[in-house]
Amino acid sequence: MQAVKLRLDGVTVALVSQQTGLSSPTVSAAWKAFREGGWAAVPVRPRGRLKGQANVLDAAIQQRLWEALYASPPAEQPGWSSADLVAFLRDEHGVELTQRGIEHWWESQGLKHEPWPLSALAKQRSQRGRWYRQAVAPRFDRLEEASQRWQGGVRRVAHPQRPVYQLYFHGPRGRLWMRCFKCPPVADDYLAAMQALIGKSEESNRPVALVFHGAWLSASPQVTAWLAQQTMFWLVPVPADMGLAS
Repeated sequence: MQAVKLRLDGVTVALVSQQTGLSSPTVSAAWKAFREGGWAAVPVRPRGRLKGQANVLDAAIQQRLWEALYASPPAEQPGWSSADLVAFLRDEHGVELTQRGIEHWWESQGLKHEPWPLSALAKQRSQRGRWYRQAVAPRFDRLEEASQRWQGGVRRVAHPQRPVYQLYFHGPRGRLWMRCFKCPPVADDYLAAMQALIGKSEESNRPVALVFHGAWLSASPQVTAWLAQQTMFWLVPVPADMGLAS
């Protein structure tokens, strides 16, 4: 069924075969069966792949994706989104892939960070609940739209083949942007991402707030001086002992 879902997304038979591990004739047969008889006609058989094992992309495509993630993101973006990577592969390499395919690959590489359910902390009688009510809620309550409320952080990803430090940002509806580094990011890297968030707020002339986890940004004189000059950007650091998963 996954093969048919990918074909419905417009993925070519060749790429579906790469992503699912099925042969091209099998993909074509499943697609033909669906067109002629709907989902009930699609043959579903047990396969040898282990439960939870990620879809497989061609090694060359994976290398191009890593090269993009290690490079600067598109202009005015805090990082690479799945839509940005789809456009990059199409425009620079002539490769057609869906956002769903990119996000499956993120998950297989340990890159798919999930947003924290911050609103669920509002009524918790705990340290995290008190922090949310005292530090986050007063900022968020002053912002009219969800697009003004951001989450972000930095973390070390335990990847078996390469060094990966990841800056990640969640925007409206939990949409994920990211940028990767071979060494821990420096002040200029954080500032470039935060400036991109300000750029998004300038479109509506409204401030944005960023709840940020994983770095002690106030220890950087460069970041501290920059933050002191901002009127459209509010940074809410997450205490190191807060227990939010990174």
